Amino acid sequence: MKIAIAASGSRGDVQPYVALGGGLKQAGFDVRLLTTDDFEGLVTGAGLEFVSLGTSIEALLQNDEWRAVTESGNFLKILARMNAEMKRRAETIASHTGALFEGTDLLVSGMSGMGGAFSIAEKLRIPVVQAYIFPITPTRAFPSPLTPSLPLGTVTNPPSFHVMRQMLWLSTRAGDAATRRKLGMSRAPIFGPFASLWRRGAPILYGYSRHVLPRPADWDASIHITGYWFLDTPAEWQPPADLVDFLNAGEPPVYIGFGSMGSRDPEKLTAIALDALKRSGQRGVLASGWGGLRQTDLPDSVYMLKSAPHSWLFPRMAALVHHGGAGTTAAGLNAGVPTVIVPFFGDQTFWGRQIARLGVGPDFIPRRRLNADRLAGAITQAVTDQAVRRRAADLAAQIQAEDGIGQAVRQIESIAGRERIRA
Repeated sequence: MKIAIAASGSRGDVQPYVALGGGLKQAGFDVRLLTTDDFEGLVTGAGLEFVSLGTSIEALLQNDEWRAVTESGNFLKILARMNAEMKRRAETIASHTGALFEGTDLLVSGMSGMGGAFSIAEKLRIPVVQAYIFPITPTRAFPSPLTPSLPLGTVTNPPSFHVMRQMLWLSTRAGDAATRRKLGMSRAPIFGPFASLWRRGAPILYGYSRHVLPRPADWDASIHITGYWFLDTPAEWQPPADLVDFLNAGEPPVYIGFGSMGSRDPEKLTAIALDALKRSGQRGVLASGWGGLRQTDLPDSVYMLKSAPHSWLFPRMAALVHHGGAGTTAAGLNAGVPTVIVPFFGDQTFWGRQIARLGVGPDFIPRRRLNADRLAGAITQAVTDQAVRRRAADLAAQIQAEDGIGQAVRQIESIAGRERIRA
């Protein structure tokens, strides 16, 4: 059986789907993955067939205009910028997307599916499994990760999901419209694909831990929280010798990195990180990522890192400071060390609140309020509070016992079996 997976975004968005694809391949499925050219090596390294979307997310995120929008933290502006970019690339995306579905028996996708993949599956009558790394299903238990938390609680929580889903749909509708034109389909409903997917009985898999975010009582049986989808450190990967020397030269350092979150003033961000490490008396590993931090005159107590697999690096840290993306947060929790989140936008604040509620890190620090004093205080608490450290280790043990990929694969195998019977 041939399974297609559509995924896009930053590495933290794409990597869980690569991990899931690897699990499906091991289970005997023929798996291909559609994503941007930035991740061809990641996909092929996992033994999966790579289908190019032909665009570079890294190039977009390093654009000065995009950095200004993301640094503002205004999610509406970010979605508008995404929509403009989708319109610009719509025809290219539509022409590439069709290649994903040659001989496909089942589509697995999350938010990326709204850009055209779900419509192609609808046209070709390909069964769909929805797969997400943050919750999009309305519930009374908590608000949408992408909307503000309001004091009315259970009253406003379900509508917040509908608002969030509509905003995300509007930001991707141009790509979907171009795809539907190519297929001779009418335009999608104004509220996007969610009602259609529900009518088609498309099940939902959530690739996060129930110990981090418990399953709401008002979700039905078609929704499954499987546990995280982690990608193992590549067998051939070797850490730089000077990084190993640095780690062996003293106490475990504090990791500071903001992944794909760009900054218009990376020197200032780096200066804040260095000052905070000095004030807290900690050694540090600064991850430059896709433009968040920049090389400068570093003390001997700090190492500047281009990149390294989180699965290898994070367990060797005393604490982690990052932006709170779903993928990076998952890797940090799995490592069992305390986390300090500095959210920029999107679902990052949601995960920052969860970290604090679980007691595995201090309160998050909004990007706009970040300074050396606040960051130093948070680092000191994360490194020295033994109760926080113990809870972080206990949560990691629960997460590691879940086998998220195995659970997801078993669900997909069951769905695939039903589809074979139906065919």
